[in-house]
Amino acid sequence: MGAITARRARDRSGSVAGARSGHRLVGPAAVLLAAALWGTVGPAQVLAGPAADPGALGVGRLLVGGAVLALLGLRTGGWGVLLRRGVRGWVALAAIATGVYQVAFAHAVHELGAALGTAIALGVAPVATGLCARLWTGERIAVGWVLATAAAIAGSALVLVPAGPRSASTAGVLVALVAGACYGVYTVAAKRFLDAGAPALPATAASLLVAGVLLSPLLVAHPDGLLDGPTVLQIAWTGLAGTAAAYAAFVFGLRRSSASAVGTLSLAEPALAAVLGVAVLGERLAPVALLGMLLLLAALALVVLVPRRAAE
Repeated sequence: MGAITARRARDRSGSVAGARSGHRLVGPAAVLLAAALWGTVGPAQVLAGPAADPGALGVGRLLVGGAVLALLGLRTGGWGVLLRRGVRGWVALAAIATGVYQVAFAHAVHELGAALGTAIALGVAPVATGLCARLWTGERIAVGWVLATAAAIAGSALVLVPAGPRSASTAGVLVALVAGACYGVYTVAAKRFLDAGAPALPATAASLLVAGVLLSPLLVAHPDGLLDGPTVLQIAWTGLAGTAAAYAAFVFGLRRSSASAVGTLSLAEPALAAVLGVAVLGERLAPVALLGMLLLLAALALVVLVPRRAAE
């Protein structure tokens, strides 16, 4: 009888441990889904009408994505929470970071191409996220995270090394760096408003819509090509999938993960951008790309599977 009781206790313990492990993977899985959706934005922009201004495309994406999330957020309620003192500032900061990111990233892709623009922006993003998390949340920068992030950045760089000689404009590199820094600011600002009790959908929708409205003069200044068929399809896809669905998945995962881990997991995006570049745009990968893929996957697995000690 005692043996049966002990066995049942072990079974229950194993079930609880398995459930906890599965629950711990939900957040990273949602972030990886968001990264996969974001990975389609760069290639989609390349396929848009050549006359369309990159910044105007980014604004269109913000407004479409924000409007969709706002409609969904009407069912959840909680909009009044966004006006609370400990919430509104972080939502405003998230809006500013989102707006600058969208325009900077769009121009980086325009100047450097989908692969290189994504590689530089997302290579900077985890470092910016880790530093902002340390500064604004007191999150400890663990050695394991530093090693995994360095490996992930190296892997994504190898994945997106041009197969042939290619020059990179200084302006393109600079705006890509700005985009990466803004990604880090947005991630930690979103983490702060979520931790302060803001409902995810309304807060995310508000940050996207405010950013879109602030940047809406770009639509007036650069209207050329926005109503072309390919451009309309691009804005529709990147607004619905690359913004609304991606940001919803991102904040869902962010609520259940540390900001620094989320920043590193976002490096899955360049890998998908590279795959789409080959499959859809006819781009070529360098021979070292496979090594980069393996290194990137190993680094992301380390972030997901190694338990994170509590922030101090």
